[in-house]
Amino acid sequence: MLFERPDDDTLYDALVARSADYEGQAYVCVKTTGIFCRLTCPARKPKRENTLFFETIAACMHSGFRPCQRCRPLEQQPGREPVVDELLARLDSEPEVRWTEEELVRRGHDPSTVRRAFKRALGMTFHDIVRYRRLGEAARQLADGARVIDAQIDAGYESPSGFRSAFQRMVGKAPALSQNRELLFADWFDTPLGPMIAVADKTHLHLLEFHDRKALLSELEALQKRVRSSVAIGRTPAIDQIEAEIRDYFEGRLTVFKTPLALGGTPFEKHVWARLMEIPLGQTRAYGDLAREMERPEVVRAVGRANGANRLAIIVPCHRILGADGSLTCYGGGLWRKQWLLRHEEKISTETRMEETA
Repeated sequence: MLFERPDDDTLYDALVARSADYEGQAYVCVKTTGIFCRLTCPARKPKRENTLFFETIAACMHSGFRPCQRCRPLEQQPGREPVVDELLARLDSEPEVRWTEEELVRRGHDPSTVRRAFKRALGMTFHDIVRYRRLGEAARQLADGARVIDAQIDAGYESPSGFRSAFQRMVGKAPALSQNRELLFADWFDTPLGPMIAVADKTHLHLLEFHDRKALLSELEALQKRVRSSVAIGRTPAIDQIEAEIRDYFEGRLTVFKTPLALGGTPFEKHVWARLMEIPLGQTRAYGDLAREMERPEVVRAVGRANGANRLAIIVPCHRILGADGSLTCYGGGLWRKQWLLRHEEKISTETRMEETA
């Protein structure tokens, strides 16, 4: 790209002035609302500290932000193929449609042509847009306090029984390595953000992940190799305990988990995870913050890798890590879940402070 990106202060000045100088070349993301806009958006301007700037729509959406409904940054871009605007319009007018490749063909479109047109225009495919819109809608409903969305729909399962069958197949695929050792057991339970899968022995929890985490199967296989045992479908007291604690957490009644944990990983990873668990609820850190707290500022990237290797979602709160600029960074459970968890914890923290000062 030939565009040389100005610094954020210059872009913020352009935003305040509604300048068209950078139209189509830079976008503003508003951390407090979770939306992104054109710099010419007529909406009320956010505070400087609540803004992030990206050069592409793809970067905004990959960072967990959704398009503004006033300035509509996905629309009205000159020079792009008509199929892009046509399908974007249909996304709004036909929200009930499941946009599979077969559906595109049925409507007279070649999926590969559509894919290339969207990549050229927006830096992402049509199905990327569909997925982000679906996740964004889930996040909005949850943030508004709506009843839990059946997360199996999010994963493409049309019924709870379909998800249950997929779960059984997934656990059944894991290699049999028991070698006369104690089995691990796996079960799942519903949460406001979709089903979570727990793996535990009789006393300790080894894994807790959202059902649609892409790395889940490889995590299960690695776990079995590490403990030299197999995973079977079933329940243990540790799974019962974490299910009850997760329920209390989502209902705002619990801030400290007491389920015994079996923390695998290297000594360095365990050190990072311990630091994560020391981050107070309602607060966040950057990778660099953790590295400095460990008195090893040179290991920022290693801290990031250890954060990504965490297998105990929510309990080891890797969702409390943000980018150095305050942006939502990658999260195995999905950025929309990360955003929801942070808002949920901020609400709990605020309510707790109010009760303490009352």
